[in-house]
Amino acid sequence: MEQLPLGLGMALAQNQDAMEYFAKLPQEKKYEIINHTHSIKSKQEMHSFVQNLTNNI
Repeated sequence: MEQLPLGLGMALAQNQDAMEYFAKLPQEKKYEIINHTHSIKSKQEMHSFVQNLTNNI
């Protein structure tokens, strides 16, 4: 798997639910999330994105 972008890894580390959710995803979905994070421009935007991962559970 592609290495986790630093900002995504840090945001996941601060949100246990999102980290557990991400860890259980199939590889293809993880790639989609990682690819989306390349367009995120701020720390706040990354935290919001990670928070929203668990809103769909």
